[in-house]
Amino acid sequence: MRDLVAGTGYLGKGQRWVARHGRWWGFGMIPALIALVLYAGALVALAFFAGDLAAWATPFADGWGSPWQGMLRGLFVALLFAGGLLLSVLTFTAVTLLIGDPFYEALSERVEESEGGGPSGPDLPLWRELWISLKDSVHVLVRAAAFGVLFFVLGFLPVVGQTVVPAIGFCVSGFFLTVELTSVAMQRRGIPVRERLRMLRGRKGLAVGFGTPLVLLFLVPFVAVFLMPGAVAGATLLVRDLTQEDEGDQEAEVAEGTQEAGGTTAGLPSGPPAARW
Repeated sequence: MRDLVAGTGYLGKGQRWVARHGRWWGFGMIPALIALVLYAGALVALAFFAGDLAAWATPFADGWGSPWQGMLRGLFVALLFAGGLLLSVLTFTAVTLLIGDPFYEALSERVEESEGGGPSGPDLPLWRELWISLKDSVHVLVRAAAFGVLFFVLGFLPVVGQTVVPAIGFCVSGFFLTVELTSVAMQRRGIPVRERLRMLRGRKGLAVGFGTPLVLLFLVPFVAVFLMPGAVAGATLLVRDLTQEDEGDQEAEVAEGTQEAGGTTAGLPSGPPAARW
């Protein structure tokens, strides 16, 4: 519970940071506006063709009478559009970060500078950074899509599919959204995507607390555009603290191992082997 509250706190800290730095807030909205136009067109097309897709996917219901055919295909359309919205939330961040990589890299670096500085990041050409970001995003989205398919199927279960499954789905979406948003600061530290997933799985409450409110807010039209700069800023603050804690844990493990090794040899005679024997 404490991690859930802490994750939501980082989201608030990020929004407050961009509120104090209005120029960076406007700067960070540019990629989100471009992505919003693209996604709005895709969702309108999905809504327009959803009925045809439902009829194509359920040919076995062609001979059903009313109201069963309409209920089945109506449920299919609702689940299809809901899945499209969730997928849009997840991929919106990835696509926006890809479009706005130079924008959000500059924003994240400015946040780090205001908090005492951070790593300068690997000296790579822009095309190489974009390729790494694209590859990492695909890795994350494939995992998220697998969960999305599972939740889509479970959505047909009576009662549970319309209550418990969506709630779990939002939490899982929030986790993967956090993975995407933290990628800017993580990549600057040279942390590979598998290690990022490991770190955030170790603090699931923190990741869910940060990402799930954003998933819900991103479902409201245009909200994602306004919140995206603050989300990147909050994710940068989260990464700063998370990596410092991880480094502290590693140092403590090394110190503990050294003490244990020292304790093991403490009772042995000192001096060269010839002298001992």
